[in-house]
Amino acid sequence: MKTIYNLEELQQLIEETTISVVYFSNESCNVCKILKPKIIELLNVQFPKVVFVYVDIEKSPVLSGQYRVFTIPTIDIYVDGKEHARFSRNVTMHDFEAALRKPYDILLGE
Repeated sequence: MKTIYNLEELQQLIEETTISVVYFSNESCNVCKILKPKIIELLNVQFPKVVFVYVDIEKSPVLSGQYRVFTIPTIDIYVDGKEHARFSRNVTMHDFEAALRKPYDILLGE
């Protein structure tokens, strides 16, 4: 997991990575405390080539504004530099996994 605080760094990572997941949250989000470890575990087990990035919106308000994050958690999936899917507040692991499965199998599968 990588934490990013800088707009240019986040933009560069999204552009240079085949598939990335950007997790917008903050340390006081109770939903995030439960969901984030589940997302990380899913990525580690089923999608190990996906780059996971954490953005703390309290420490990086410019990033939350630039990426139109109005509630937390917000989880964006980027494929080849473009937003592929977005989940906000109510996220099911099934829906999140389904959104990653096809692009992952096509672009990064073995």
